[in-house]
Amino acid sequence: MILITGGAGFIGSAMLWELNRHGMDKVIIADDLGSTTTGKWKNLSGLSFSDFIHKDDLLSGLDGNQLPEISAVVHMGAISATTETDADLLMANNFNYSQKLALFCASRNIRFIYASSAATYGSGCNGYNDEEESMKQLRPLNMYGYSKQLFDLWALRTGILKKSAGLKFFNVFGPNEYHKDDMSSVVFKAFRQIKKSGSVQLFESHRDDFRDGEQMRDFIYIKDCTTIMHWLLENPSINGIFNVGTGQARSFNDLVAATFSALDLEPQIRYIPMPETLRDKYQYFTQADMSKLRSYGYTRPMTSLEDGVNDYVSNYLDSPVSHFDNDTG
Repeated sequence: MILITGGAGFIGSAMLWELNRHGMDKVIIADDLGSTTTGKWKNLSGLSFSDFIHKDDLLSGLDGNQLPEISAVVHMGAISATTETDADLLMANNFNYSQKLALFCASRNIRFIYASSAATYGSGCNGYNDEEESMKQLRPLNMYGYSKQLFDLWALRTGILKKSAGLKFFNVFGPNEYHKDDMSSVVFKAFRQIKKSGSVQLFESHRDDFRDGEQMRDFIYIKDCTTIMHWLLENPSINGIFNVGTGQARSFNDLVAATFSALDLEPQIRYIPMPETLRDKYQYFTQADMSKLRSYGYTRPMTSLEDGVNDYVSNYLDSPVSHFDNDTG
């Protein structure tokens, strides 16, 4: 039995889809579905799993041996909003909860794969190298990134990483993110803006070395993320911190142009000032160093930006099938 925390969320539900694609449905989902208006429950519709447990009941259920025997934990549950200002809430959910789950897995020799974040790299002034000796040099720009960084350092210090894998996700986009509101990808936001007004708004640059819309990110399609995660489940001897990106930074202009192209439209982009509250926390460039994952034997090529956006827009956003299900390849 595999446990996915945050299993109704974006990456968690996509991972359930990935497991279903491989004929695996002995999965327990742990999450908080919230209200019906948030729509997170839709991410589970059409997918197969064995049981659901509220995230607040999970730890006591595990400690009390109330759940079936678990062979692996895919820990995607967290507060993922980079704008969250409640530091204690972030520490409780992203650090303390993760600690307890990791220690449970370590005490029972259970495979543990968890979500870190590229937000741990901060401004990127120390690069995007995922070698463990460089982790202490990182300086996140927000509390969300700091909560993820603290757990990475704790996992390294306690030896948890010797038998687990932490994944520094870069800018992930794809199906099942519609519930994320302001934290949804630029592809999702661009698609909605195009449908509403025919144009897309992007932030102006407030640095002389970047033109408007030429701020760059490592955009990775969700299907590449789940393929990597499934590979790690199949190879439990591979452990440590790993970047999850494409290794190729692309501009927001490129991303939006690909969205227009998927709709057979010419790009119409307007640039607006970036809110002052974001300017000192904004990353102008991110690019995953993927050499470590490759050196461990992961050989599958990453989906190109254009192909990923086209699949997302054509087969999900602009299609009656708006989310992953068992009939989607």
